[in-house]
Amino acid sequence: MTYIETITEIRAQTPGRIDAALAARPRGDLGHAGSLMVIACDHPARGALGAGPEPMAMASREDLLDRCVTALNRPGVNGFLGTADLIEDLALLGALDGKLVWGSMNRVGLQGASFEMDDRFAGYDAEGVEAAGLNGGKMLTRINYADPHTADTLEAAAHAVDDLSSRGLTAMIEPFISSWESGRIVNDLSPEAVMKSIAIASGLGRTSARTWLKLPCVGDMERVMEATTLPSLILGGEVSSDPEATRAAWAQALALPNVRGLVIGRSLLYPPDDDVEGAVDQAVELL
Repeated sequence: MTYIETITEIRAQTPGRIDAALAARPRGDLGHAGSLMVIACDHPARGALGAGPEPMAMASREDLLDRCVTALNRPGVNGFLGTADLIEDLALLGALDGKLVWGSMNRVGLQGASFEMDDRFAGYDAEGVEAAGLNGGKMLTRINYADPHTADTLEAAAHAVDDLSSRGLTAMIEPFISSWESGRIVNDLSPEAVMKSIAIASGLGRTSARTWLKLPCVGDMERVMEATTLPSLILGGEVSSDPEATRAAWAQALALPNVRGLVIGRSLLYPPDDDVEGAVDQAVELL
């Protein structure tokens, strides 16, 4: 049977097996995990299905699950980040056993929508993260000085940090300084903008004791990472046409003391040569 056949049958006939699979899943221990290699897959919930040159690369759930399972089974991969639908699918397949798992929390800002900056929380909340036995929640926090919806996003993110921390769970904040350009949202990836976004994100909530950052790999990372004492993971971003240069930049960032690992999605799930195992193994070697 295909993944779709197997999982759809469970969802239709015995949905309680989802909660049972999450409850029975052996869980990863963040405190003893060492360097992290986290597979990320929460883009589809924002309608962002493209990877590399293919605008609908992530549209097939069968193919996407196969790529996620392949990546999660590689040695050295110890985490996953996704929305509830993917986390539940992968839990039913046993692919998350022993892994650290973060649930994606705010998915309202759909890619290309007029309301893209309105990043309200419509995925996991802290209660759901705890109930599913996850390690924490991740929140995209785009900061647009010209868009009033940014204030709502920052307030919601602060409340999420508080709620997660009160439950002993990790808040993973992914901040960007963003702006509208020709009708689309563009993230400023200059070192200065990333440092500013770090400063803003680090101060959200009544405590930062359990806050981690998910940051882009940009120029002058040594100076950029001087902006925080928070443990941070480097994100992969768009599929690169030069994977070797991308891996070299990741390696430089990983040498910094507050960079604790990588959280990579499309770059590993949809590499240019389509060799998921090879791409994951090369990333793990950097750790």
